[in-house]
Amino acid sequence: MRVALMLTCINDTLFPDTGTAVVRLLRRLGVDVDFPEGQTCCAQPMVNTGYLDEAVPVVRQFVDSFDGYDAIVVPSGSCAGCVRHQHGLVARRSGDPALEAAVARTGPRTHELTEFLVDVLGVEDVGAYFPHRVTYHPTCHSLRMLGVGDRPTRLLRAVKGLRLVELPAAEECCGFGGTFALKNAETSVAMGSDKVRHARDTGAEVLVAGDNSCLLHLGGILSREQTGMRVMHLAEILAQTEAD
Repeated sequence: MRVALMLTCINDTLFPDTGTAVVRLLRRLGVDVDFPEGQTCCAQPMVNTGYLDEAVPVVRQFVDSFDGYDAIVVPSGSCAGCVRHQHGLVARRSGDPALEAAVARTGPRTHELTEFLVDVLGVEDVGAYFPHRVTYHPTCHSLRMLGVGDRPTRLLRAVKGLRLVELPAAEECCGFGGTFALKNAETSVAMGSDKVRHARDTGAEVLVAGDNSCLLHLGGILSREQTGMRVMHLAEILAQTEAD
């Protein structure tokens, strides 16, 4: 099986350790993962703000980079959701049958990380070790657009030494929402503060999620409040072993 990693813009720019963790994890599970160097953005910022025509060349670059792989792994529910559910809209807008055909191939082969681990590899215990109290935030796109369900928590519960505590009001949005955080900053911060308050109520040491965009927002609030709680991408926990 030919597998490719789509790192995503935010991870490439701000959280490169997440990509390293994904590669380390997959290799430990026997997956030889490629990193197509031509990859850029998934086109979500353009699509979500209505710039569909401007998104066409970005989607074209995606399929040029990833077409031909059996599976495309994305450590982000947000970006995986864009590829699966929004690329088709952009391709149809382009009027290019070849682009539509390529999107029809790459979309179904694109998996958010936990989907790939549980559904494609059939693994829940990835051999991880993380002796800390953790609470999990299900991000909006993974929860609502992709429907990843309990896959992330099943993976976390199988981590040796980890104590998973339930996050109150877990399904509420953290308030990031991409450009929403810029256009509606006060509302965004208020929503994030509610999420942080719920996380602190759990007594967890670590707030974990599958999207670093949400963790960027929540981590900033936690840092300003000097809570001592840290944020981590799910991949970084799953990549750790007792030897680390």
